[in-house]
Amino acid sequence: MKTILHILEETFKEATFTAFSELKNNEALVSIEITQSTSEKFGSYQFNSAMKLGKILQKSPRQIADEIIKHVQIGSLISKLDVAGPGFVNLTINPSYLEERLQAIFKDSYLGIDRPIKKQKIIIDFSSPNTAKEMHVGHLRSTIIGDCLARLFEFMGDDVLRLNHIGDWGTAFGMLIAYMKLHAKPILEGVEKTDLPKLMAMYKQSKQLFDQDPDFKKASQLEVVALQGGDVEALSAWKIICDISKIGYQEIYDFLDIKIQDRGESFYNSMLPCVVAELEAKGLIQVSNGAKCIFLEGFQNREGDLLPLMIQKTDGGYNYDTTDMATIKHRIEIEKGDRLIYVTDVGQATHFAMIFKAAEKAHYLDYKKTEVDHVTFGLVLGSDGKKFKTRSGDTEKLLDLILAAIAQAEVILKEKNPDMDPAELKMLGKALGIGAIKYADLSCNRTGDYTFSYDRMLRFEGNTAAFLMYSYVRIAGIKRKINIDIEKLKSTSKIELKHPSEIALGLHLAQFGETIHILAKDLLPNRLSDYLYNLAEKFNAFYRDCPVIGSVEQNSRLLLAEACAITMKKGLEILGLKVVDKM
Repeated sequence: MKTILHILEETFKEATFTAFSELKNNEALVSIEITQSTSEKFGSYQFNSAMKLGKILQKSPRQIADEIIKHVQIGSLISKLDVAGPGFVNLTINPSYLEERLQAIFKDSYLGIDRPIKKQKIIIDFSSPNTAKEMHVGHLRSTIIGDCLARLFEFMGDDVLRLNHIGDWGTAFGMLIAYMKLHAKPILEGVEKTDLPKLMAMYKQSKQLFDQDPDFKKASQLEVVALQGGDVEALSAWKIICDISKIGYQEIYDFLDIKIQDRGESFYNSMLPCVVAELEAKGLIQVSNGAKCIFLEGFQNREGDLLPLMIQKTDGGYNYDTTDMATIKHRIEIEKGDRLIYVTDVGQATHFAMIFKAAEKAHYLDYKKTEVDHVTFGLVLGSDGKKFKTRSGDTEKLLDLILAAIAQAEVILKEKNPDMDPAELKMLGKALGIGAIKYADLSCNRTGDYTFSYDRMLRFEGNTAAFLMYSYVRIAGIKRKINIDIEKLKSTSKIELKHPSEIALGLHLAQFGETIHILAKDLLPNRLSDYLYNLAEKFNAFYRDCPVIGSVEQNSRLLLAEACAITMKKGLEILGLKVVDKM
């Protein structure tokens, strides 16, 4: 089913060309702009194109608006049209039309939302921890933003490949393997077990040795060569390190309910020589101080010199630039991705802009066939406005942050309900704690920094996960009290929108699909969180103004509340939050 916005755009486009047939010769210049009204006093939607058309037609925008609305039919879709100010057209959607649309929410799992005609292959690169290091709070944003976008496109019916581009290759492994051969051989021989914290401690010690001891540095470099050359002993040690690391980050993914396929830098290792040779054959490589580089117009340092995209180092080794060129080539040519989405911090913006430009020059990337998005995000800040750290000054471990949020959620729930069953308390505490962490992040515009606060994110008022969950719980409570077969009611009763609060809630529910389509376009999860917050507020206004239990309109209002619950649940699921029936 097309969104109301889409139908209105088609309706006004036809009316515009009917009213001013001379515009058909300049159709490319005509853009039909319709937006949701910012206030109910302006109706449901607003047509804003008369001002732009005034310049083309050399007429008064108000005169143009008056002429266009003569060709817009008032009836089943639109109940009222009026021209305001210099030429804005306010549109009010007919409540009976909204009633019909709301019934579609009950009929399929897509809530009556129009899905793409052609299914796309969408590849989302997110999370990307480094092997031999614990995930910290800096990994949080990439992980939950990427998961949200994956859930969005899966809901829309696209073919989504979730990829975890793990840092599992390079010099760090040479250092660690060399150190373990000297100081932790039993682990490499499989006689002794270890865990990620101990592995991290060994990594720090190996880094100190690498920086201070020339002999150890040389041994580490030889281990890298052995690893890249496929040496059996080096690969065995590498696998042990990777397996220990995976246990650490998988624990976090299980807590956060993240599904993702590991595909580290090592996956592309065998492709790197061919990529370098191909780029050379295409005349894109220049040798600079012994290194093979690509120089791209528009990418300069502070001195005005072109920045190098280093494809092969002076010693013949490869780096992130090489791997990322192989990665984008593989995702386009082998995986056949229609849309590639990379989710990383904003600090990597220049790097990926250069990768995309180089891929375009190498003819791997054709923007007419493949869409590429770099989804950037800012920092997580502490209350002092600086990068979020522990009290000791260390980077906050992501697992510690998750466990602390769950513990605080349990305390809050226990205070509200001292007699709550311990098992239920544990389940609800996990749902609220993790939901609060995710929602606090996703409800902020991802392009900026945001300040982390347990107290604020766990509040039951304001734009928080707890407030939304409580609204959902309230609907579940209404259904329990009425105790009626809601599925049977869907087929025997209809929603009727009479009261202004019912109409306002009904209109907002009908606009869910518009939010979904906007989110799929600009990849800003706060679009959805803002929608859900407004939905919760409109439901609470409806609940305040329109009694459900025992009212003459009980069946209709119960169905309206059910449509709200279904929409809220689906929206929260796309954000990666679990709903609960009690709190």
